[in-house]
Amino acid sequence: MTRPFHLAFPVHDLAAARAFYGETLGCREGRSSDAWIDFDLYGHQIVAHLDPAAKAVAVSNAVDGHDVPVPHFGVVLTMPDWQALADRLTAAGTRFGIAPHLRFAGQPGEQATMFFYDPSGNALEFKAFADDAMIFAT
Repeated sequence: MTRPFHLAFPVHDLAAARAFYGETLGCREGRSSDAWIDFDLYGHQIVAHLDPAAKAVAVSNAVDGHDVPVPHFGVVLTMPDWQALADRLTAAGTRFGIAPHLRFAGQPGEQATMFFYDPSGNALEFKAFADDAMIFAT
């Protein structure tokens, strides 16, 4: 079994982070204080740390005809979980940086992917593969 990862990242507003990660994404909240909140992101521990001056980095790299934001984080989901999240985000009116679509169609590494931003401008990518053997395809 793969062990969960831990990621700490800055947010400029804890209430907005709580609403986005807790309500929009459906992450269970763990411990918290007036300076940080733990969230369960598909079994991984992410921690939103308050930094009122937090500014998102606006860098991107071209990937399969799209400008992919760097840095970004997310989870590789099963295809049904990816579709359910895409539907949930669309229903919530989420503004996508890169809308849900199929990348590298018909090639090694074919994947469903989507990019969006949290209220502090942190970029997130969620993806899924029809065949998990393609996750590290070359």
